Parts: sequence; C-alpha cells; structure tokens
Amino acid sequence: MKISIYLAISLMIVTGVLGVVGGYALTSEYSLSMYDKNSMDLGQSDKWLDLRYINAMIAHHRGAILVAEQAEKSQRPEIQSLAKEIIKNEPVLIEELYGWKKSWYGDSKKVKDPVVANLGNYDDTFDLRFLNTVIAHHLNGVTMTKDVRTKSNRSEILNNADAVEKFLTESGEMLKEWRKNWYNI
Repeated sequence: MKISIYLAISLMIVTGVLGVVGGYALTSEYSLSMYDKNSMDLGQSDKWLDLRYINAMIAHHRGAILVAEQAEKSQRPEIQSLAKEIIKNEPVLIEELYGWKKSWYGDSKKVKDPVVANLGNYDDTFDLRFLNTVIAHHLNGVTMTKDVRTKSNRSEILNNADAVEKFLTESGEMLKEWRKNWYNI
C-alpha cells in the first residue's frame, strides 16, 4: 500500500500546525488570554503575573464603570454621587494600568469589558441590587489584590494592590452601612 506524495505532505503540514498550536496552548502567553475574570485567581507567580493582574484590574475598573452607569437611575443622591465619582475616577486608574502594560510588556491590546449584572429598571429594590453588586465586586477586587501581593515583587504592583485594597475595604464598609440603614440588612 503506497501513500500519495500529496497525502504525505498534507499530513506533515497538519502535524506541524497541530504541534505549533499545541505548544502555543501550553505556554504562559496562551494562558493569559484564557484568564477567567470571575475566579480572581491570577495563577502562578511567573513573568506574566503582573500582566495578568494589570489586565484583571483594568477589567475590574471597567466593571465598576459599567455598574455605575446603570446606577445613574437611582433616586438616592448618595448613589448618584458615587456613580458620578466612579465614572470620573476609574478611567484615570485604567489609563495608569494601560501605561504599565505598554511600558513593561509592549502590549497595547485593549482588555475586553467584563460581563456585569444587569440591575434592571428602577424600583424599590434597585438601590439594594446596586449595593449588593458593588459589595460583591469590591470583595472580588480584594481577593485579587491579596493574591497578587503574595506573588509579585514589582513595587508598583504591590503599591497599587495596597491602595486598591484599602479603597475597596473602606468603601465596602460604607456601602454595607448604607445597606443596613436603608434596608436593615
């Protein structure tokens, strides 16, 4: 049984492509693109850790903006003010992270927006839905900052994680206080 020269060449090409794809799939670079933003686990401490943190934190800040845009429906001045502050301040933080990403990794790819909760139409429980969403969002961010602090040795990342965690913890307490005062929860 003879094999055709065209079949042999085709098999070699397919095998080569599969080898390249398989090798790429096993590298850290491929793992970067597969980062699950819902788990907040940044993975192992390797040369790509800080980039994974940067990408995750960009997505985290974008998530805050997307939720805040929905919160503009609220009738409560506290929530309206908070939403305006988020929409104003988060882009500055995102820009700093994009700067590090470009400077340290030569990576100028935009991070995909995360999927956030749809808070729905304004009703009696809209503000409660907002508070619950943002409190959970803050807790995920704190988990991420704690994770990177045990794995990174880059001072800018560690300082960022400290500042983000301090802010999320303090504002999370304020949100819990609002929830308790407004909904007795």
